[in-house]
Amino acid sequence: MTVIALDVGGTSMKGAVMSGDTIVHAERRPTGRDRGPEAVVGAILDFAADLKSATKPVAAGLALPGVVDDATGTAVRSANIGWENVPIRDLATERLGIPVVIAHDVRTGGVGEAARGAGRGVGDFLFLPIGTGIAAALMINGMPYPGTTSWSGEIGHIVVRPGGEPCACGACGCLETYASAAAISRRYHVPTRSPIGIWEPPLPPETPAPAEEVIARAEKGDPIAARVWTEALDTLADALATATMLLDPSLIVIGGGLAEAGERLFTPLQLRLANRLPLRLAPPLAPAQLGPEAAMHGAAVLAYQAAD
Repeated sequence: MTVIALDVGGTSMKGAVMSGDTIVHAERRPTGRDRGPEAVVGAILDFAADLKSATKPVAAGLALPGVVDDATGTAVRSANIGWENVPIRDLATERLGIPVVIAHDVRTGGVGEAARGAGRGVGDFLFLPIGTGIAAALMINGMPYPGTTSWSGEIGHIVVRPGGEPCACGACGCLETYASAAAISRRYHVPTRSPIGIWEPPLPPETPAPAEEVIARAEKGDPIAARVWTEALDTLADALATATMLLDPSLIVIGGGLAEAGERLFTPLQLRLANRLPLRLAPPLAPAQLGPEAAMHGAAVLAYQAAD
């Protein structure tokens, strides 16, 4: 018994035919957002239909970016794609002729980690992928809590530095402006205001250093890189301490591109988190196990549930 699993990103889509937790066939296609939201919807439906033609799936699961109303099957809003209130579950169901379930990409990644990754057997935990942006999924008994209006998990827009750097969301001092992989790279190359003044970084190279390289430069004693990386760790610890006191997770699973820094991330972040929680033990931090395929596995799990 197979299912279709799609993980739709701002620039590309990952799709697979899966049998249980085994990927039978997988491929990647461009999202095509430069052609507009209607073209993106068409590309998603075409991709799913092509995957269906190669097998006889019993259901399909779609992981989508932005604000997603799981209950109504609606892609409410995505700044990256530009769509609003797209009834994508109904469109996909009509096109494919099989049950279709949709969900927010980060929450779907949490489902994947809960069923097949670092959160397996844990029950309640916080899933935190850190990449171009930062979001989270609160997992309760292995399933995500979407919130009343499907806005749960926007930890990247918790203000960790009041009056700090402006964020694309319209607020100032959000976690995402300091600790996302994109922010770490940007803050190393752009003059940045900090509580102790303005940092003047070295002249940028032709290609800005990605976050991984900034972290490596910090370890080698580059003072600008060290400041950027220290503030990323500090703001992450601040946000996770707040989440811990509010949610009491048994585990925090960290994924996304920044998790590839390994112990350079986990060791100092665990120490900082512990120092911010004098009233209780800090929950352990663990790297995600499914990597960039977490949302695809989660979409498959949801598809199997929809087929039952």
